[in-house]
Amino acid sequence: MAVYVYSIVASTHPQRLDGLDGVGDPPGKLRTVSAGKLSAVVSEAPEDLRAKRRDLSAHQVVQERLMADGTVLPLQFGFTATDDDAVRTVLEEDADGFTERLRSLEGCIEYHLKAAQDEDALLRQILAASDEARSLNEQIKSGHGGPDLPLTLGEKVAREVQARQDRLSTSILETLRSLTRDERMTQPTGDDFLSVSFLVAREHEDRFRTTEKELADELGADLDLRLRGPLPTYSFV
Repeated sequence: MAVYVYSIVASTHPQRLDGLDGVGDPPGKLRTVSAGKLSAVVSEAPEDLRAKRRDLSAHQVVQERLMADGTVLPLQFGFTATDDDAVRTVLEEDADGFTERLRSLEGCIEYHLKAAQDEDALLRQILAASDEARSLNEQIKSGHGGPDLPLTLGEKVAREVQARQDRLSTSILETLRSLTRDERMTQPTGDDFLSVSFLVAREHEDRFRTTEKELADELGADLDLRLRGPLPTYSFV
């Protein structure tokens, strides 16, 4: 029978799974598959597995319980294998790689940071700082400019927005990365201009959170910094 795989841990990990439910309806019973110095936490895979709220929550709760007791390689939701033997084979064939990754993540958690700016406030800043942009805007508002002026102003503003957000991203990353072990950039979506995951040692967690809060206060209300965590180290597995 197919199995659903939650995480990989060292065999010495306590693997406390009592009281937890696996994915599926009815919930799968959690257990472990071991090979040498590694274990995988698994349950039976439901036939109609989908990213439903209950199953996403069950997957996350398993990660959090394991994280509380030691280092974990958390797998993304939806990872399945054909049977226990297939899981055991993967553990055996890539034992060195998994062991090294566990070692590199020891004592760490993940934090994810997104950043966005208020568009109206940003436009006001650009018009206040750029004589050219301000002149173009005034010509457009007066109705005396040619038909190409809105496009010219739009291109000017877009370039300035990109330059300002690039500088902000660099400043934010330089401030926080000294308190982290690693980082992973992802493509921003929506109004965000920055999306980054940080690998943070637990001993530096309080200082990291405090520094992010101080940075948000310093940059002001027009900049929206959103920090999530602590999270399983999905981005670094």
